[in-house]
Amino acid sequence: MTALDLSRAAWRTSSRSSGNGNCVEVATAGGRVAVRDSKDRPGPVLVFGPDAWGAFVAGLDAVRPG
Repeated sequence: MTALDLSRAAWRTSSRSSGNGNCVEVATAGGRVAVRDSKDRPGPVLVFGPDAWGAFVAGLDAVRPG
């Protein structure tokens, strides 16, 4: 697998972040979703395919308080 170029990615704070400083940022690039810690922007990035990301978000919806 080739590295995903995120140098021009438009990062945004996740709508799932609670606003207490413990946030993740997400960006889309090359048809994939990248996730990073907002407190460690140059640090590691997790990259998900669209199906895996959709399953992750659906799982959050299943456990999210009403």
